[in-house]
Amino acid sequence: MGAIAGVYSADATFMTYATSRIGMRKVKRHKNFELSLQLTDGFIRPPRDAQRNWLMNRLLKELSDDLEALDASAKTFVKGAEPADMSDRSQAALEDTEIMEDWQIDVMRAMATEACATPGDILEIGFGRGVASDFIQAHGVRSHTIIECNPTIIERAEQWRGRHSDRDIRVVPGLWQDTIGGLGQFDGIFFHTYPLNHEEFIEYVFKAATFAEHFFDAAAAHLKPGGNLTYMTMEIDSLSRGHQRALLRRFRTISMRRLTDLGVPDSTRDAQWAQETIIIRASK
Repeated sequence: MGAIAGVYSADATFMTYATSRIGMRKVKRHKNFELSLQLTDGFIRPPRDAQRNWLMNRLLKELSDDLEALDASAKTFVKGAEPADMSDRSQAALEDTEIMEDWQIDVMRAMATEACATPGDILEIGFGRGVASDFIQAHGVRSHTIIECNPTIIERAEQWRGRHSDRDIRVVPGLWQDTIGGLGQFDGIFFHTYPLNHEEFIEYVFKAATFAEHFFDAAAAHLKPGGNLTYMTMEIDSLSRGHQRALLRRFRTISMRRLTDLGVPDSTRDAQWAQETIIIRASK
């Protein structure tokens, strides 16, 4: 026989747990949901049962808090339109709104400020409409390298570079996965690109902690000590534990900047459908 007990938490929910030879079961009841957790006996086994119980209580409390935060965040979402065609965006001739919608301009400005905290050698992944490139140049950087894979956007980038002939700017055609290896190290990396096809959308948006996660290793390898990676995340008011762990495995410090009242229109086709977002600065 196992022991069965119940504990009232501060928010008046009720948590029950049972311990037995086959493991531990916990239930957390809330007026809007119920959480149930079943552990096998050998899983998450610190030296004392009280320590295990504390870890599981913390987990259920955090998950409960996350659910309530998601409920509040859901109220800030806009409906959005059907997403853009995801068949092959690396070669398609994209309209401006398919590259970047106007509501992101303030986000680009804020990201450029973070990426150029040390205005030395800056790497930008994805030229897009050139909005972020203008903001980066406004910081008086020493050099500016841009990787872009889409042929029509490469043409735009070369035209833009021609208007800044007095600056040290290089446009590198191709995918970052194929080109970054020979580019050296940078004081700041600005990452703002998008899934190039449906497979990348599933792998890097739905399955990952954040879209930029598949770039973390490359970013860490190409940042100088103290250099900064900056990107936008689809998370709204915080970072998940998985996201934080992925960052702290590669970077020394991380900081978050919350942007609100973005003015995302109901017709947006962008994946970010809330009126808030978080931008990240991860420092090596």
